[in-house]
Amino acid sequence: MNLTDFFHSAGLGMATGLALIVAIGAQNAFVIRQGIRGEHIVPVVAVCALSDAVLIAAGVLGTGALITAAPDAVVVLRYVGAAFLVTYGVMAARRALRPQSLKSEGPAHDGAKRSLTAAVTTVLALTWLNPHVYLDIALLGSIASAQGAQLQWWFGAGAMLGSIVWFASLGFGARYLRGFFARPLSWRFLDGGIAVTMVVLGTGLALGA
Repeated sequence: MNLTDFFHSAGLGMATGLALIVAIGAQNAFVIRQGIRGEHIVPVVAVCALSDAVLIAAGVLGTGALITAAPDAVVVLRYVGAAFLVTYGVMAARRALRPQSLKSEGPAHDGAKRSLTAAVTTVLALTWLNPHVYLDIALLGSIASAQGAQLQWWFGAGAMLGSIVWFASLGFGARYLRGFFARPLSWRFLDGGIAVTMVVLGTGLALGA
């Protein structure tokens, strides 16, 4: 085990985390819209990043306990994780073939100014009431466990860093991307990249790479 292994696991965690969260949806659309409006960007980004950190940590801890109790489960988890990744990649490919614009997703885009409480409450609901987030966290936990006890938290840290980078980029960079993300073609390129990333990661996991 050397420093390269640690950075490799962290990089894999960051790439996997980004592949899971970088997709058009209510949460991302809300963060972009808040960024475009310039309203409560810091608390909205912080809520998203902290929520992801808690969920990722829970995934790593939960899966680690499962592996300790049943070591043979790592083989099953590896293939389940690979199947999830490839399936998610196929779903991203389908989104790329039928892209949507930013205006077709997320909460209503009326012109009224939101209060801080309303903004935080909305982003909390979009994060924690989304059933897909728990599938994503289980997937991250299974991939983290495949890294081994010494590397799984580096993987988790990489995924957390990816979340911070993504939501900060959305929130603070949205004003410069308003025209770009209003076009369905933009999401086609984005989802196409996600599809390739997920399939490659899933194949590597299945092969034990």
